[in-house]
Amino acid sequence: MDKVRFGVVGTNFITDWVLAGAAQDNRFELAAVCSRTEGRAEEFARKYNIPHRFTSLEEMAASPFVDAVYIATPNFLHASQSILCMSYGKHVLCEKPLASNAAEAKAMIEASGRYNVTLMEAMKPTLTPNFRSIMENIGKVGKIRRYFASYCQYSSRYDRFKAGEKMNAFNPEYSNGAVMDIGVYTIYPMVVLFGMPERIIASGTILSSDTDGQGSVLFQYPGMEATVLYSKIADSYLPTEIQGEDGTMLVDRINSIRKVTFIPRKQLVVAGKSGQVTPVDLTFATNKDEYCYEVSEFIDLVLAGKRESAINSHQNSMSVMLITDEIRRQLGVAFPADCGGTFPDLYRTPHWHAR
Repeated sequence: MDKVRFGVVGTNFITDWVLAGAAQDNRFELAAVCSRTEGRAEEFARKYNIPHRFTSLEEMAASPFVDAVYIATPNFLHASQSILCMSYGKHVLCEKPLASNAAEAKAMIEASGRYNVTLMEAMKPTLTPNFRSIMENIGKVGKIRRYFASYCQYSSRYDRFKAGEKMNAFNPEYSNGAVMDIGVYTIYPMVVLFGMPERIIASGTILSSDTDGQGSVLFQYPGMEATVLYSKIADSYLPTEIQGEDGTMLVDRINSIRKVTFIPRKQLVVAGKSGQVTPVDLTFATNKDEYCYEVSEFIDLVLAGKRESAINSHQNSMSVMLITDEIRRQLGVAFPADCGGTFPDLYRTPHWHAR
C-alpha cells in the first residue's frame, strides 16, 4: 500500500486546514466524508471531489474504500467515534484534545492495541521541524530552570456568548473550555520535553456556563518550574521561553512555531575582549504547510504498521489528559463525559502507563 485512503468526520474550518496540508503528501487520498446531514456531506464532497459520502459513521467505518479516519468532531465525541472506527480496523487520526478525560483516553489506547491499528492525536506543533529543532538544541541552554508558554486568543464566539447565545465553544456538554481547546497547546510540548510534573497548582476564571474562560498553571519538576497561561477571553502576544543556566531558547508562538532563537547568557569573547551576546537563529526554513507534518507522521506510522508516534505517543497524550483532568478538578470544571466528575488523583495514585 503506497497510499492511505482517508475518510473524514467533521466538516469545519479545522478540517479545511488539515486537508490543505494533507494535499502536500502524495500518499494521502481523500476517499470519503461523513456528516450528520446529506446536504452537508454532498456540499463537502463537491468541494473536495470526494467519491464516497456518508451520514452514518458506522457505515463509513465499515467501508472497504477507507483505510483511516480523521476525526474533527466536538471533543465529547472523540472517544466513542475513534473506538467505533478502530473496531472496524480503521486507523484513527483524532483532533486534539484526544478525549474528554483520562478514562476515555485509556479506552481509546486500549482499543488501538485490541484492534492493532494506529491511533494518534493531531497535535500539530510537536511534529513540525521547528519543534524538532527545539528538541535537538535544548542542551544549549544548560541546566533547565523554567519552561514558560502562553497561548491566549480571544474567541470569535465569545461576544455571542456574552450576548446570551449558548455557544458550543463554551458548553461543558461538548467537553469544551479554555484548557481543552487552548491550554493543551501549551501543555503538550511541555510533556514531550519534560514528562509528567510532580505537582500542579491551577487557577482560572470560570464563566457562567461552568467552563473555564482562562487559566494559569504552575508545574513543579525536579530542579525546575513550568508556567503556562491560556485564555479564550483575552489576547496575548507573549512568546514561549525555555530558560537555562547557560541561556534561553525563545519560541515565537507555541501553537504555531515559526521562529526559534537561542540567546546565550555569557558574552562572546573575541580577541580577548568581551563582545555582545549574539542570538542564534535555530529556525528550520520550510515551504510545507504546518499541518502536512502531522498527516505525514500518521501516514508513516500506518504504512510501517506502527500503533503510535514516538512524539505524539500514547503515553504523552495520556499524560496530557491526566494533567487536564487535574487542572479541571482544581478549578471545579466537570463535564457530563466525566460520569460523575471523578478524576484521578495525581498525588496518591501512580500515573497510568500506556505500554
